[in-house]
Amino acid sequence: MFRLCLSLFACIHTSSLLVLTNIPSLTGTASAIFFFTSSKPHITEDIALDKEGTLYTATRDGWLKRLHRDGIWEDWKKLNSHTLLGITITNDGDLVACDIDQVTENGVTVLASHVNGSKIRFADDVIEASDGSLYFSVASTKFGLHDWYLDVLEEKPHGQLLKYDPSSNETSILLEGLAFANGVAVSKDQDYLVVCETWKFRCLRYWLQGEKRGQTEIFIENLPGGPDNINLAPNGSFWIALLQLTSDGLEFVHSSRAAKHLLATSGKLVELINGLHKKATVVNVGADGRIIKKLEDPNGSVMSFVTSVVEFEDHLYFGSLQNNFIGKLPLNVA
Repeated sequence: MFRLCLSLFACIHTSSLLVLTNIPSLTGTASAIFFFTSSKPHITEDIALDKEGTLYTATRDGWLKRLHRDGIWEDWKKLNSHTLLGITITNDGDLVACDIDQVTENGVTVLASHVNGSKIRFADDVIEASDGSLYFSVASTKFGLHDWYLDVLEEKPHGQLLKYDPSSNETSILLEGLAFANGVAVSKDQDYLVVCETWKFRCLRYWLQGEKRGQTEIFIENLPGGPDNINLAPNGSFWIALLQLTSDGLEFVHSSRAAKHLLATSGKLVELINGLHKKATVVNVGADGRIIKKLEDPNGSVMSFVTSVVEFEDHLYFGSLQNNFIGKLPLNVA
């Protein structure tokens, strides 16, 4: 039986980490990408699959959904939240998710709401290690979900990497001063974590074991987009969804303090310069930090604003904050 577990990390509201599930079904198209559609815009920040191949997601209308192997979608749990972000499935079969709204409902277990006496702000992504520890990112301790682009414009690092220890129910800070900490993944051998820094266009490696334990180094930098969610592939490489933070031709605004101050005063100007809705890009990165493969929809004709990509049984699954479907692509055509 599934438990719904929440870990709170907040910005404006208290944020949470939950166990979730739910989504509609996939139908094929000639483009080899598969969709679930709905009459409502069920945009999905993140997706996860369990060992049996059941697919889970959390939608911005508060539903936790799952897609069974027989192609049937189940609306599993409805929460009073519109800010469900990164999710993961634990070794015990629970689904843990980051939630920025405070949710206290039957079947929901709050795992962490504070660290060192302060509310956890803007929890973004979460992953479980083999020992049951949960590692999660806090994108910003200053700006909230709906003001996230101000963190990019300010270019001052407010992100964190935290650890929740289930044996003690304590949360600790591993890293601070991260540039919009986003996706988190643990390596195949469980010896290091990779955490994405979106507006530095790079990912860091944080060592969990060995002589470098507790040390941090650059895993990959100069990525062709801001890294969002990251997931481990079966072969030990990583799939990373990349965001186009600025529209083509307007990159100069990030090197101009005056331009950034002007943009920060107007939401309409921010929408004008950001390129999130214009394309979709994902990369496959080896354990050595080198790009193996890059896939993209350069014009956003099928998908755009892809925030997560997961590999399972020779297919890629894509979550997006723009499209009201989940994409599915066979790796043999990628």
